[in-house]
Amino acid sequence: MAQQLDGLASDQDPPNTAEGSGARRWLALGVLMLAQFTVWLDNTILNVALNTLASPTEGLGATTNELQWSISSYTLVFAVMLFTGGALGDRYGHRRLLVIGMALFGAASLWAGMSTGVTELIIARGAMGVGSALIMPATLSLISAVFSERERPMAIAIWSGASGLAIAAGPLVGGALLERFWWGSVFVVNLPIVGVALLGVMFLLPAARSANRVKLDPLGVLLSMIGLLALVYGLIEGGHRNEWSSPLVVGSLVGGLLVLVVFVRIELRVENPSFDVRLFRSGKFTGASVAVMLTFFSLSGSMFYTSFYLQGALGQTPFEAGLNLIPVAVGVLLGAPVSAALVRKLGLGPVVATAMMVAALTFLAYTWLDLTTAMPWFWLLLTAQGLAMGSAVAPTTEAIMAVLPPDRTGAGSAVNNSMRQIGGVLGVAILGSLLSSVYAADVAPDLEALPAPVKETAEQSAEATRQVAAEASLPELVGAANDSFLYAMHVTSVVGAGVAVLGAVVIWFSFRSKRG
Repeated sequence: MAQQLDGLASDQDPPNTAEGSGARRWLALGVLMLAQFTVWLDNTILNVALNTLASPTEGLGATTNELQWSISSYTLVFAVMLFTGGALGDRYGHRRLLVIGMALFGAASLWAGMSTGVTELIIARGAMGVGSALIMPATLSLISAVFSERERPMAIAIWSGASGLAIAAGPLVGGALLERFWWGSVFVVNLPIVGVALLGVMFLLPAARSANRVKLDPLGVLLSMIGLLALVYGLIEGGHRNEWSSPLVVGSLVGGLLVLVVFVRIELRVENPSFDVRLFRSGKFTGASVAVMLTFFSLSGSMFYTSFYLQGALGQTPFEAGLNLIPVAVGVLLGAPVSAALVRKLGLGPVVATAMMVAALTFLAYTWLDLTTAMPWFWLLLTAQGLAMGSAVAPTTEAIMAVLPPDRTGAGSAVNNSMRQIGGVLGVAILGSLLSSVYAADVAPDLEALPAPVKETAEQSAEATRQVAAEASLPELVGAANDSFLYAMHVTSVVGAGVAVLGAVVIWFSFRSKRG
């Protein structure tokens, strides 16, 4: 035990154990999947607790804007800190950063679960985002260190499947906990997972640091944080306000882009950049990165309105909705490893482009969902969607890591995860804004008889309309809310499908050769 702790503290283990025990390598992959599972679980588990948090008696009496920021503070800090987490891992060792990240994530989870006010919860969620930003680049970099080039595609495919499992498990686990415990249990549940993962790190994982000690680029790290903070804040706030032309939103977006332009210019000139932006000169690296972003744009957006469809229009409980989302996780788990074998035979471009086209068809198929859709058809749709998404994400992630030098895997992994997070932010913000706008316009004629303040409240969402219908004893408004929501979901799903098609086009032209 003392030797294990000493090795952990010094972080001087051999950087690559690909020639070691096969069983040990795959057990190490299990640890990395568990670490990633915890991060992605927290991306989705809070959604089912929002109604409880809004309650003055059972929760914290949070307002709508506070609820949005309880989710977005995590996403904001996570996305902003990913480049920093990757650069620090390249400099100080990815196992060390993984341990620090897991410990910080666990402590912040306990803080969030024990919060006594909404502001405290929002801050705690931000601290969880810091931990996640240290964890995610480290997990992917450690896979590159542990597995040989031959085994790495399959390992990354299996690792990618953990995110799909967590996306579906979040609502299921959250719903089960809320039926038995207080709202804070959706955060405290992270503690035993973190504990098991830390034990696995101590005994199974090597250090993942190049023999060439990478110098830290503090100016580059600072500029990337400021630029991403402004950009992602603008995306989140634009989605919340549904006012993309407001000075705050435009200023944040433009300011963030300008800072990132300065970041790129400086990184091109310094000897040891925190991230070598020259990698984007590679069409394959750029194509794979953009495809990852577009994939998570469509996936995150669809998961957003799918939750409202199940719990709102169909009236399911959080636990029931979580059960009905399991097929997408099954699909991802099956699709990710299968894609690795297909890519070896057919090439990355054809496999991923086909997968994204299938995903686009599944998003388009939402236009056929209504209040009478049988659940088996819905399960079949989600299974196909999961298979397609798993087959798309795993190979593109491997393509990104394959072009990176060994001492830059942390920064490259940060690009992969940043693209995922930014794609997810854009998907929820833009598709969520579109959903709200279309809904408000479609339901407005049915609300004309209501007093102006009540009408304004009812137009905000289908949930708000149903609440007004209950308080005013107007059951006919429930039907109007459901009809308008379905119409808005259908329009939004067409846009999501279009983005997935764009991703298929990008990946096809980036990897046209069979060996791409």
